[in-house]
Amino acid sequence: MYIFYRTLTQFSGVILSLLLSKRIKNNKEIPGRVVEKKGISQRPRPTGKILWIHAASVGEAQSALILIKHISKIIPNIKILVTTGTVTSSELMEQRLPSNAFHQFFPLDHPKWVKKFINHWQPSAVIWIESELWPNMLNEIKVNCIPAILVNAHMSDKSFDSWKNIKSLAEHCLSTFTTILCQTGNDQKHFDYLGAKNTIVSNNIKHASEPLKYNQNDFNELINAVNNRPVWVFASTHDGEELLACNIHKLLKQEIPNILTIIVPRHPDRRKDIVRTVDDPDIVVEFRSNKKKLPTSHTDIYIADTMGELGLFYSLAPIACIGRTFSNDGGGGHNPIEAAQLNCAILHGPNVQNLQDIFDDMNKYNVALKILNSEQLYKTLIRLFNNKSELNDLQMAALKYSNKNNNIINNIMSEIISAFKGKDSLDIKDV
Repeated sequence: MYIFYRTLTQFSGVILSLLLSKRIKNNKEIPGRVVEKKGISQRPRPTGKILWIHAASVGEAQSALILIKHISKIIPNIKILVTTGTVTSSELMEQRLPSNAFHQFFPLDHPKWVKKFINHWQPSAVIWIESELWPNMLNEIKVNCIPAILVNAHMSDKSFDSWKNIKSLAEHCLSTFTTILCQTGNDQKHFDYLGAKNTIVSNNIKHASEPLKYNQNDFNELINAVNNRPVWVFASTHDGEELLACNIHKLLKQEIPNILTIIVPRHPDRRKDIVRTVDDPDIVVEFRSNKKKLPTSHTDIYIADTMGELGLFYSLAPIACIGRTFSNDGGGGHNPIEAAQLNCAILHGPNVQNLQDIFDDMNKYNVALKILNSEQLYKTLIRLFNNKSELNDLQMAALKYSNKNNNIINNIMSEIISAFKGKDSLDIKDV
């Protein structure tokens, strides 16, 4: 099966190049860096050993930042190459990577392009995050005998059903990893069935994230601008959720005339689509990307279409609805722990399959409220705004929950050290 895949992708260069050209026209690629998607880097390789961490998009990139912080303590002089696939994740990395780490775009899975990438960077070891399996790249890592582990491994039921149909290819991909650290027991079952070796349940690294940072001056300006208005945030929204927030806002305004709704899009590059969505004569909308314009007393909906400021709005709003749980794309959900850490009462829709274990656990302990539809979302928001005691209890429960799994990162780091130590790939000292 892999030979068939490799042969097929060997002739995909023209099609992939056309795809990249189209993405440039649609502002989904950075023109000056698109060659990185072909395995060509304009950045010279630094001397010494390189640890390569691959994180597909924003969610995985945030997990990568947790690992980078702890790995840098253990191997102080290590250079860390971080790859992602999206413009949004690259912007996040540019903002938050420490001085010993740098970002490149992950090459598309063409045999020659992945070979160029490996030949240029010559990583000493690889940490792959979550579940994105690219056969040519993983094969290239294996034939070059580069130690590799899969961390925070997750495979949804939908992905598992797809990989089951090409089990031999899945097994070939997974054989690259000497260790696979799974988020849940269900993930472990999926990987074991597909032929993975040495799988371990280590829980979800997102539990170990530090609270999102924000600029205190920006926070003070927002507090003054909001001026004690009731406020809620719909965070990390996807297609369909901005319209939902607008419709909910109009209903809320009938009961709470000075209500302020904040929308934080997951992908600010969807700005044009969002502008069309929120174009409504009955609501006043302000966009933060307009020179960090602040909401006024007349603002109904404040669109925080900027990067790296989610912590600012979680700190401002007592209620957070988690995005991609109501979206038109089938959903999957984003990390609710970030909201819990900043004292938000947490609401979410029915589609949370990407972080099912976390949402199920939070629901079990009444830390988050599962909302089935728009009517229930409206009624729940009204109830919480009118019942300060219930709102405070929900906030406190979420904050307490966010602190209960602080030892997870220590367990994950122990497994990483065990996997790489003694292989001469990295100079890991005793912790």
